Amino acid sequence: MAQSVIVVNADGPEKRVALIENGILSELYVERERARGTVGNVYRGKVLRVLPGMQAAFVDIGEEKAAFLYAGDIAKKGKSEDEEKLRVSRDGVSPPRRSGKPDPIAELVKPGQEILVQVVKDPISNKGARITSYVSLPGRNVVFMPTVSHIGISRRIEKERDRRRLRKLVDQMRPKGAGFIVRTVAENATNGQVRADMDYLLRLWSNIRANERIHRAPVMLYRDLDLTLRVVRDNLSPELDRVICDDRVQHDRLKRFVETFMPDYADKIELYQRGEPIFDGYGIELEIDRALERKVGLKSGGSLIFDQGEALTAVDVNTGKFVGSKGRTLEETITQTNLEAAEEVADQLRLRNVGGLIIIDFIDMDKESNRRKVYRKLQDALRKDRAKAHITKISEMGLVEMSRKRTRESLGRMLTASCKQCNGKGYTKSPSTVAYEILREIRRDAAHIAGENIAVYANPEVSDLMRGAESIAVDDTVKRVHRAIEIHSRKNFHVEQFEVKGKVPGKGPRRRDGKRSDAADSEDDASASA
Repeated sequence: MAQSVIVVNADGPEKRVALIENGILSELYVERERARGTVGNVYRGKVLRVLPGMQAAFVDIGEEKAAFLYAGDIAKKGKSEDEEKLRVSRDGVSPPRRSGKPDPIAELVKPGQEILVQVVKDPISNKGARITSYVSLPGRNVVFMPTVSHIGISRRIEKERDRRRLRKLVDQMRPKGAGFIVRTVAENATNGQVRADMDYLLRLWSNIRANERIHRAPVMLYRDLDLTLRVVRDNLSPELDRVICDDRVQHDRLKRFVETFMPDYADKIELYQRGEPIFDGYGIELEIDRALERKVGLKSGGSLIFDQGEALTAVDVNTGKFVGSKGRTLEETITQTNLEAAEEVADQLRLRNVGGLIIIDFIDMDKESNRRKVYRKLQDALRKDRAKAHITKISEMGLVEMSRKRTRESLGRMLTASCKQCNGKGYTKSPSTVAYEILREIRRDAAHIAGENIAVYANPEVSDLMRGAESIAVDDTVKRVHRAIEIHSRKNFHVEQFEVKGKVPGKGPRRRDGKRSDAADSEDDASASA
């Protein structure tokens, strides 16, 4: 039987935690100390600007970029439980928000005002963090909400007897005007364990308020658990076989944490002692590389193509080598590929942590019954995902529109950078295109180039082409401008970079980015005259 484990790689300069469910890598978390996430942190912030047209404000919380606060995320004092609406995720950790239309932002906060807030989304791309004044402090069994008078029970706790027991227990301990959400794992917890969890969170909140009284904004009042402890807190369960860590210091720290808050699972914490790197031993490195690829193969021979943009990700399903089995019709072959793709798409979105708007282009199916079958398969596969997703039914053209909650950078954006060769475009101009561009440059500016000859400096691929296959075009340009053209190779030039030597009023030699630079300072590798 395939194992379900948490694998912790903490012996290097970054911490990486992998969640393997039934032998499949489901989630991967990466944390670098200098770029540690801010989700869950509580700050005393200072309102910088109020934007009535956007119903939002920008708040200085002491981070590099100002945080974004929407009017609907501002807790208003004096609201009763009936006037509040909780957005409870399947495990009860989503922040609450008031129901109905929020009051005008200008009536809720003022520039210069200091306000207690919590980060709910890390900065993504060029956007600052998303914050809320509805603070929620997650524990192992419950989530404490000091600003909302409400008791919520996870929908995944189905037995009415357990729901009544937990509701009564929480109601006895919660302060007036505050609330708790009972998490799924509390179903198997004893009353004493739940009480201990609640008591810890109440003391934590008391410390945050005490710090708030003695510090001026902007200041961080509370920092959430680091990556390793957070993943273990949220995922350790009877279904999980073990947590294995490759660093003794982190292992001992994990052991103490679990013995304190989850003593029943203390024997599941293990130290990895084999010589092979832990992520290699579990095949995780190969899966990470696969998750960064644009193309993902399917077992049947088909494939998925991922194209991730700033606000939209497109996933294209292809049959590839899959031609179906004997006796199957084309419609059956296509449906089988789409069914396999639906499950793989859900797994990849979760592993890659792709958020925002997503378009899935399934292969066209003629029968409505087959489209419904693939849609249900996608729905079932997405239920394993913690991030909330909304999907539309498959259109006649095979398209599915869906959104997936975005709380942090995707795996691709975290582990990769834009290509220096193409500046993130995904392509470069061909040598022929650049060669023709050079010749047009010469014809356009020949009258302004001093000297008897014109010198061209270009990437070896371009210069070789101009001396060879495109030499006729070069000769034609020589006749038009009545000047000799010298072609020089520069190994350190990008394929799109070139220089036309000579003084051009108001211009320097052309660079690959369309700007002008001073003459190149490197030596030619080869040269020729035309």
